[in-house]
Amino acid sequence: MKHNINNITVIGAGAMGSQIAMVAALAGFSTTVVDIEQVSLDRAKEQLWSRVDRDVEKGRRTAEAVQQAKELLQFSTDQDAAVANTDFVIEAAVENLAIKRDIFAQLDKTAPAQAILTTNSSNIMSSQIADATNRPDKVCNMHFFNPALVMQGVEVVPHEGTSQETRDITIAVTDAFGKDVIELKQEIPGFVANRLLGALRLEALKLYDAGVADFQDIDRAAKGALRHPMGPFELMDLVGIDVAYLVRMAEYEQTGDEASKPHPVLAAKYATGDYGRKTGKGWYDYSE
Repeated sequence: MKHNINNITVIGAGAMGSQIAMVAALAGFSTTVVDIEQVSLDRAKEQLWSRVDRDVEKGRRTAEAVQQAKELLQFSTDQDAAVANTDFVIEAAVENLAIKRDIFAQLDKTAPAQAILTTNSSNIMSSQIADATNRPDKVCNMHFFNPALVMQGVEVVPHEGTSQETRDITIAVTDAFGKDVIELKQEIPGFVANRLLGALRLEALKLYDAGVADFQDIDRAAKGALRHPMGPFELMDLVGIDVAYLVRMAEYEQTGDEASKPHPVLAAKYATGDYGRKTGKGWYDYSE
């Protein structure tokens, strides 16, 4: 599938945004990652350079490809200047609807009229953002998975007003990134992957809550019988128990369906402040 995209801008220099930007640069796109804080950009650059240099050492990437990507990747605190000549924007800022709407309104004012504006959000659907712009037909979700440099899947999710051209170009860019396109025909909270994951997580929590098995044995079942790389409780610890809880709350706020609320066991775990690897303890203890 063809596209006319040359310049890509990524908004947000966190772990997701910075890695998405490097994915774009490695694919040969002139890319700028934008953040409001220079310290965030400096940290992102240091971490990215360390990661891709390590990939070269381990033979995962060639030195030439990494050097070309470094030359194609720019870092800036000036969003207006960065998007002045952009063709395609991927927003990966904080998961806050009001902030995202403000960002998209500003992008709409400064980005060229033909530029496509996408959001990496898995919790906030693009229909909640599109009307903050004068180009709702050029807005959609482009959801990467963490870590973006490793995970192959990218969900492309149009809202009702997204044009077919926007869908096609976003799919073409995803393909050019070397990613596997997961194309949704319509919006739904949680999209596809997180809904599948949510169903597995919910069943695991129910089994644990009912006393059917300890969480360690439920994880062993997922790995030893289903060949999952890690169990649902290990995965909650990796992603963050706070993230798992807030994703469910975000879906509940969008649907109003009581079934969307976090399972009581997850809510109780969230209340302890033990969120997993990031805090040193979750379902498992990482203090050592």
